[in-house]
Amino acid sequence: MYAIVRTGARQQKVAVGDVIEVDRISDSKAGDTVELSTLLVVDGEAVTSDPWVLAGVKVQAEVVDHHKGDKIRIQKYKNKTGYKKRIGHRQLHTALKITGIDAPAK
Repeated sequence: MYAIVRTGARQQKVAVGDVIEVDRISDSKAGDTVELSTLLVVDGEAVTSDPWVLAGVKVQAEVVDHHKGDKIRIQKYKNKTGYKKRIGHRQLHTALKITGIDAPAK
């Protein structure tokens, strides 16, 4: 059984026991439980994508930790003007461990 969940502006495929990285969830601490909204559930051969059925289906996840991602280096350059600029960025992430997926009501 697996599900497609929405986390922030992204969608991810998850199953029980998976550890996923999502954008920082600021109001949670390590060990807290969060619920993710479900877009699609696949249970064997049955595929459920009806929004009315999935309104009650939630995916439970536990916050493992908060960390920063890899550094992305951004470089700007304009020819013949001597303009050069180099900056970096590290995105804040939260690691989530999927603990349970509700079965859709039939």
